[in-house]
Amino acid sequence: MVTITTVDTLQEAAASSGQGSSLLGGGTLLMRGVNYGDQDVSRIVRLRQPTPLAGISSEGERIRLGAFATMATIMKSGDTAFLHPVARAVGGPAIRNMATVGGNIFAPHPYGDFAVALLVLDARLRMSDGSEMDLDRLLPVRDTETRLVESVSALRPAGDDFRFLKVTRVKPRGASVLSIAAWLPRRAGRVSGARVAFGAMAPTPVRVPEVEAALEGVNLDQNGIERALQSVANNLNPPDDSLASGWYRKAVAPVHLGRLLLGQGTR
Repeated sequence: MVTITTVDTLQEAAASSGQGSSLLGGGTLLMRGVNYGDQDVSRIVRLRQPTPLAGISSEGERIRLGAFATMATIMKSGDTAFLHPVARAVGGPAIRNMATVGGNIFAPHPYGDFAVALLVLDARLRMSDGSEMDLDRLLPVRDTETRLVESVSALRPAGDDFRFLKVTRVKPRGASVLSIAAWLPRRAGRVSGARVAFGAMAPTPVRVPEVEAALEGVNLDQNGIERALQSVANNLNPPDDSLASGWYRKAVAPVHLGRLLLGQGTR
C-alpha cells in the first residue's frame, strides 16, 4: 500500500526521503509506476505549494530552472527559446503540462531527453541543503542521499551553438531510440570547447569525450567531422529494449550525429 505525506518545504521533503519514498513532481512516470504496482514505491511525498520551485530566471550568461518547472512553462518563456525544441520533444501537450525539469533528470532509460540537453549546457544543480553539484557527477549514480534538487542552472548558448536531435519510432513524440545534444562554440569558424551527449545509449545520458576531442579545432563540414563520426562507437555501449537493439543504436548513432553537426534535420 502506498501512503502519501504532504510537507511545506523541500527541506522537509528531503528529511522525509528514504528507501521506498519518492517526491511527487509532475508524476508522469512515478504515478504510472504506482498504478502498475511498482513495489519500489511505498510512500509519495508531495509539496503543499510547489509553485515557488517552478520559476525560470536569468543569471547573466546562464539560466536557472526550478526543479518543478514544466516543459510547457519552458516552451512559454522567451528566456528559454533555445530549449523550446527540447521541451517540445518530451511527449504530447498533456505530458508537457506535467513533466518537470527535476523529474526528467531522474527519468530512467529511454527517457530523460531534457537531461541530455542540460548535460552539454554545463548544468549545475542547487540542492535542498544549499549545496551545488554538477549534473555530470549526479547522472552516473543518481543518488542524492538525503538531498533533493531545488533548481538547475545551465549555460545560455549563442546563435546555433546549441543543437538537439531526437530519434523516435512513434511520431511525433515517442520514447527515444536515441537523442543527441551538442554545444558547439566556435572561434574564427572552428569548434572550440565542444560538448556532445547522447540519450538512450546508456543507463543514463552520457557525454562522449572522444567525440568532443575529435571536434576540437575543426570546421563543421563533412571533412571536419569525419574523425568524430568514426569515434562514436568507441564511447557507447547502448542497451537493448523494445524500441531498438543496442546493435542498431550503435550503427545509426554516427548517421544522426553527422546530421546534427551539419545542421540537417535538427529539432
